This record gives sequence, structure tokens and C-alpha cells, in this order.
Amino acid sequence: MDVSINTFRKAVGNLAGQWLTAGLPSRQGLDEAAGNLARLREHLTLHGIWEDPPCMVTATLDDGLGQGLAVIEKYALLIGMRLVRLGLMQTPEAIVEACRRHQPDYLGLTILQLDTEDDLTGIANRLPCKTRIVAGGPVFAADPDFAGRTGIHYAARNVAAFLRFMVDQACSRQSSGLT
Repeated sequence: MDVSINTFRKAVGNLAGQWLTAGLPSRQGLDEAAGNLARLREHLTLHGIWEDPPCMVTATLDDGLGQGLAVIEKYALLIGMRLVRLGLMQTPEAIVEACRRHQPDYLGLTILQLDTEDDLTGIANRLPCKTRIVAGGPVFAADPDFAGRTGIHYAARNVAAFLRFMVDQACSRQSSGLT
């Protein structure tokens, strides 16, 4: 593996580990950390933590503000993911159609309310086989079994957990030869 990619993966993983241990910084702190990682990535002349970056479609079902999704999208781009942003308050049909069209590796969703359970289950059942759902939002803390019931592959409690998951995915892809 390229030494530069390994260096960047370690920096991202270390930052995620620090936040998972000590808690997330303020929004300004998140922006400053993103700037520092962007400068490191530029210095290393990389696109991200993958040689062949995965694609992620992002959307919300029931979140009209999208503050958490905006942070996830910023860091997803920073680590080199290809993003297809659908936007806020998308219908299940629009999300499934976009995933069928773009064939993403990941579908990133923000979920706020428990009443989205049927919609999420329907989305999960109609996605391309290769697409894994990574979701976040307060619903997962309110109901720890919600992810399992709805077909969510990974529930990230915050951007630190998202970054840790993606670094693990990048290392897993690399070790299996998928880079």
C-alpha cells in the first residue's frame, strides 16, 4: 500500500479515536480539524484514504435542516468518497431510484423519527445488493434495535464513528484486494 495513503488513514483514524474518547469538538473545531486534514491530504498529494474511492449517495428522510448530514458529507469528501447528494426530505422512491441509477457502495442517511421505520425497511429491501446503509441520528440512541429492524448496516452515532467505520472499510477493502 502507498505510504501516503497509510499516513492519511492513520491521521483520520487517530482523529476519530481522539473524538470517540474525548468527545466531539464544537462545530468550529470540526471545521478546523477538517481544514488540517485537507492540508495534510494536499501535502501528501492524495485524493483520500482509498486508491479507488467508493461512492455514497446521501439524503434525509425526515430532517429538514441536515446539520449532521452536512458534517458527514464534508468529511466524506475529505476522505475521498465520491458523493451524490440528494438533499433533505427525500422520498423513499427518490432514494431507491438514485441508488439504482448510481449503484453506490454506501447510502448515507440521517434519521430523526421512529415513524420512518416502514420507509427505511422498504428502502433497504429495494437497494442494489452492493449498497450498504450507513445512517445516523437520534432515533438510533432512542431505540438501539432500530437499525437491525430496518436493514441499516451501520448506525454511526456521530462523525467520529463514521470516520472510524470508513477507515476500517478502507483497510478491509485494501486487505481483500478491492482498494
